[in-house]
Amino acid sequence: MFDPEALRAAPAWPFEEARKLVARLERTGKSEALFETGYGPSGLPHIGTFGEVARTTMVRHAFRALTDDKVPTRLVAFSDDMDGLRKVPDNVPNRELLAGAIGQPLTRVPDPFGTHESFGHHNNARLRAFLDDFGFEYEFRSATDCYRSGVFDETLLRMLERYDAVMAVMLPSLREERRQTYSPFLPLHPRTGEVMQVPVEERNLGNGAIVWRDPVSGERFETPVTGGHCKLQWKPDWAMRWVALGVDYEMAGKDLIDSVKLSGRIARAIGAEPPEGFNYELFLDDKGQKISKSKGNGLTIEDWLKYGSRESLALFMYNKPREAKRLHFDVIPRHVDDYLTFLEKYPQQEDRQRLANPVWHIHSGAPPAPELLAGGQGGSGQAGANATSLTFSMLLNLVAVANSEEPAVIWGFIRRYAPDVSPQTHPRLNELVGYAGRYFRDFVRPAKAYRLPTEVERAALAQLHDDLEDKLGSTDAEDLQALVYEVGRAHFPDLSGKAKSPDGRPGVAKTWFETIYQILLGENRGPRFGSFVALYGVAETRALIAKALAGELVTEHEAFLKGQG
Repeated sequence: MFDPEALRAAPAWPFEEARKLVARLERTGKSEALFETGYGPSGLPHIGTFGEVARTTMVRHAFRALTDDKVPTRLVAFSDDMDGLRKVPDNVPNRELLAGAIGQPLTRVPDPFGTHESFGHHNNARLRAFLDDFGFEYEFRSATDCYRSGVFDETLLRMLERYDAVMAVMLPSLREERRQTYSPFLPLHPRTGEVMQVPVEERNLGNGAIVWRDPVSGERFETPVTGGHCKLQWKPDWAMRWVALGVDYEMAGKDLIDSVKLSGRIARAIGAEPPEGFNYELFLDDKGQKISKSKGNGLTIEDWLKYGSRESLALFMYNKPREAKRLHFDVIPRHVDDYLTFLEKYPQQEDRQRLANPVWHIHSGAPPAPELLAGGQGGSGQAGANATSLTFSMLLNLVAVANSEEPAVIWGFIRRYAPDVSPQTHPRLNELVGYAGRYFRDFVRPAKAYRLPTEVERAALAQLHDDLEDKLGSTDAEDLQALVYEVGRAHFPDLSGKAKSPDGRPGVAKTWFETIYQILLGENRGPRFGSFVALYGVAETRALIAKALAGELVTEHEAFLKGQG
């Protein structure tokens, strides 16, 4: 249990959102909180779908913590599967099946995959499998089912009754030409089943129906707005759904700010209060351009999960949701390592710090224990002052110098450093080893830039090589780091006098570590070198230095790049 005052003062954005919801329920007197996320099943679930459900789940859990879990909550994942098919997607088989179904509700469009009764049902099943796979707790609702079963009937009749008020909200937002034919109600053609975009000629409040004309044949029809005979244009539909289901919280992307405002005004026009929520920023590609599914210029969930954990993706979604962020391959390693750092800090933190720690929100208040390694100490590696997580960046460099992406080879180094650690005792670390191998192969190795040492650098590296001989077999990262500093003080002293080594003695110039990383690892930055030597091995590090001094690392990488070309 957390201190109530720490909960009330928690600054994390999910708590800010949850406090708005607490105030809403106090104002409305509702006895439960309903959260909603929306999904358009004309395509498959994507990384934005994950982000919206993950962020909403974080707010939901913060609300449960603030209310001591005494207020029931539900999360509805809503599929707008009664929407008419607008175009044939490029990424489906049997496209000719869909070509003849333009304008039909998605739950009446044939399934090109041949697995379900309709394209909408197929994509709904994919959505549910997607959400289940990530372990989200939710209730699935289908627009088709809600319209046909009568769940929406009362609110649809109210919208028909207040038709003029709804039109007064919508018409100023439309182009002049669109205003002439716009209607919030979209009747389903009684013969073809098509979702019709037609003006309403009459409203029959007594029958709860609208009168409209077939634009091709000129035939007039009177269609009930209830029972699934009509659906709504999407902004009125959004508002109607909020009111009919009693939605208290829904977030949306920044590109929907105007739509949220319009739908909120429509909800008020039919006598209800729109839900709480906020608008999150959009994702950008590596060039700073807005990510577009049609352009294919962003990462898919499959892309991310090939190189990083689900938790790292959740951390990306948690961080600064109101700021535009680059969603590109190069952000993955940092989020993997940041997640491990947050997880490692959590057990030692006080309540206030834990509630601000992203892992509390990612794991709904129950983060797993960090998988720590206590090098050379024996035991399970789960305790001890020197126990630490093995980082993604460290593994990337280990893969590089081991000249192997095979997990068994990398585990050989890990087991020598921490003998009682294995893929069975550290399954998350085992996944990390796989991620590191794939990421190194696809992104790191081609971008490396080894260079030859200067005379000053050569002398320093030669001394490091020789002095390490006395440390053969050591896995004491602190002792090895002290030796690295000692050599650096002799060749790269800090002339400013401001830098200090970990033991309090005078530090070394930053160029010493840049020398190590650039010449031995082909990078401008790298891991804490004493820890790296402890993991890779003293003898292996000495051999690596010898290869660098002989120019072999440069020539090997040049040969690799030539082969790539």
